[in-house]
Amino acid sequence: MKFIEDIFAKIRPNFEKGGKWEKFYYVYEAHEVLLLAPNKTTGPTGAQVRDAIDLKRMMMTVIIAMIPCLIFGIWNAGHQHYISIGEVASLGDKFLTGAILVVPIIAVSYGVGLGIEFTFATINRHEVAEGFLVSGMLIPLVMPASIPLWQVGLATAFAVILGKEVFGGTGMNILNVALIARAFLYFAYPSQISGDVWTYFGDASPVEGFSGATPLAIGALSVEGTQSMVSLLDAHWYEGMFSFQNMFIGIMPGSIGETSTLMCLIGAVILVVTGVGSWKIIVSVFAGAFGMATICNIFGANEYMLLPAHYHLVIGGLAFGAVFMATDPVSAAQTETGKWIYGFLIGALTIIIRVFNPAYPEGIMLAILLMNVFAPLIDHYVVGANIKRRLKRATV
Repeated sequence: MKFIEDIFAKIRPNFEKGGKWEKFYYVYEAHEVLLLAPNKTTGPTGAQVRDAIDLKRMMMTVIIAMIPCLIFGIWNAGHQHYISIGEVASLGDKFLTGAILVVPIIAVSYGVGLGIEFTFATINRHEVAEGFLVSGMLIPLVMPASIPLWQVGLATAFAVILGKEVFGGTGMNILNVALIARAFLYFAYPSQISGDVWTYFGDASPVEGFSGATPLAIGALSVEGTQSMVSLLDAHWYEGMFSFQNMFIGIMPGSIGETSTLMCLIGAVILVVTGVGSWKIIVSVFAGAFGMATICNIFGANEYMLLPAHYHLVIGGLAFGAVFMATDPVSAAQTETGKWIYGFLIGALTIIIRVFNPAYPEGIMLAILLMNVFAPLIDHYVVGANIKRRLKRATV
């Protein structure tokens, strides 16, 4: 660490006022803050707030919480590749194949996103916040492993510029940045991000009967059919692929980080224990989804509506969205009561979108984006109700 400090101290004069690279000071500062502890302290006067958490530590905690999803996603990408071509492979081969698919997506996401942030910081002469450290990892995790890299770059640029920078940067965006990237690709290039997920690459060809269909794609097909969705899942060509246990663990086609409910729950524990993520939002999302799915079971008009409620909790990106997207401290509800309402509505809307509009099977994405817009309104009415209640109590 001392070695790194010496390097930054040596080059710092070049970026300070009067230095030859003065206009790139905030780019330099961003790297210094990322690698070293901040050297700024509060002044001798005014309120003093001491806490072990700052923006960098918060962002790094979220990234650590996503590591289980990332590691499992890399393995699963390789695993699904070898299933699709009908070959047996070792654990190492699966990780290597998965890394070849996943690492370039992460590199493009961070490269494009940070490049844009550094450019805006240089032009506008403002600090580079650490917010994109999380968004840069979230974007790859909500993409299928076979997504073209140019689409990742285009979606990242769209999300950072129109979803974040135009609102003023980190902490000012009204929508989740990673979900904006996914929504952009979903509507602009739907064939690469929905329905069938291609998990084979290179010169390999899929074995006969392999489709790469996700459980949500099968659910969309079941709406017009008479065969139960559970039986459709059980009848998948690869025996046991879509058993409830497999889907809970995450051994199925899908986006890189979204398939494993188990890994998402491990991340949830990390976020809740460290105080970074709201357990109220996470629990209420699952509760809303389970409640609405149960209502659909009661009034089932098609086979998708009759899918047992607990299945909805492990298919698609519900768990990932509940843990890492809905809990975004910028775009989520801020009041304690509002968090319950906000999360419950996300879960309920997810099932409604899945079941009643199968053209958009991944309902969690649209549900969170919609509730991001309504989060301030929820807080407004919660605060208003609190004020009325206290005024009434004060005047009694």
